[in-house]
Amino acid sequence: MDLESSISSPFFPKGLGHLTIMVPRKLLYVRSNYLFGSRCWMIRFSTEILFKSVSFRPFSKKCDNADSEPLENEELLNNLLTMGVDVDMARKRQPGVFNRTDTNEQDLQTFLLSKGASKEVIASIISRYPRAMTRTPESLSNRWDLWRRIVTSDLEIVNILERSPESFFRSSDNLNLDNNIKFLYSVGLTHKDLCRLLTNAPRTFSNSLNLNKQMVEFLQEICLSLGHNGPTDFVRKIIFKNPFILIQSTKRIKANIEFLQSTFCLTNEELLSLICGPGAKILDLSSDCMRRSYRNIKDKLSSLGCTAKEIRKFVLSYPDMIFLGEKKFNDKIDCLIEEKVNISQIIKHPRILDSSISTLKSRIKELVNVGYDLSTSNISLLSWSQKRYNAKLKKLYIEQNIVLEN
Repeated sequence: MDLESSISSPFFPKGLGHLTIMVPRKLLYVRSNYLFGSRCWMIRFSTEILFKSVSFRPFSKKCDNADSEPLENEELLNNLLTMGVDVDMARKRQPGVFNRTDTNEQDLQTFLLSKGASKEVIASIISRYPRAMTRTPESLSNRWDLWRRIVTSDLEIVNILERSPESFFRSSDNLNLDNNIKFLYSVGLTHKDLCRLLTNAPRTFSNSLNLNKQMVEFLQEICLSLGHNGPTDFVRKIIFKNPFILIQSTKRIKANIEFLQSTFCLTNEELLSLICGPGAKILDLSSDCMRRSYRNIKDKLSSLGCTAKEIRKFVLSYPDMIFLGEKKFNDKIDCLIEEKVNISQIIKHPRILDSSISTLKSRIKELVNVGYDLSTSNISLLSWSQKRYNAKLKKLYIEQNIVLEN
């Protein structure tokens, strides 16, 4: 009996993506040298099996099938490499784009070049947001015209795209963008307000119209519930102070407002002043983060002898302090205490904690060298702009030299 013919093709039916082999139930052993497409099967049967009919039990082995994986668009890859795009970065961010055959990378480059973007900027935009290549020239042109209703020049739009390509290319729904612009104007925002929104929080205009409506209506309800009769003015003020608020959830904003009111025992009027003013930005934080940060501030200052009243005044006078992580806040406080700055001075001038630890240390050293007594003098200059600080330092040097000469 020809053993090789006994295991020929009739016993190797192919399934979808599988190679199915019929194996004798009383097979003693099978050794496979199935390597790189070559086949060499060595099979040993007992005499009983050779002369008796045998039943077979199928088993299967899944084989890799290259055809089952989508192939990348080679023409697209070549074009992107020519354009200087970081293909590895783009592939990691949005790999599905590379399997499409309807990309418009060359049209996109031509369009952006006509608006004043450099080839380097275009390559950076595509590297970080490859989906931009799926937009048609007509859609790009229409969207650009809508943005120009807010922004005064093409170059400003190019600068926004360079910082945040997602803001322009995330959505191709130009009707939604048009409706958002009309809606935001209708609730009292000015052209200047919209320009600031587009510059700082452009994703606002990619939001669905319903999402923006929900947030505006929620803010108006908050305003009325706190006894203020000007919801339009309230919304405008809070958006001006915090342009990112429209891309947050109403649930988060509500939780943070409730936390601020209950924790600091604020009256309605005090709460209104806080969230329309210095406290507007911290509404972006998750409620858990806000609670942890405040608890750390409270514990740290209490350990240094601060009263509950002093801590309350400290946080409410500069709520941005809550943005500092626990370690960063503690390290800055420790740094200032080590340099003989009194905690009461820190409470009075919380903005000095905006400066980095290295800046605080270097400025303290310079001030001490010119005879500036931090324990009794104004410490707010630790947070001044570099230009203003340098002018003050120069003046102190002159005063010190005059004293030494006399």
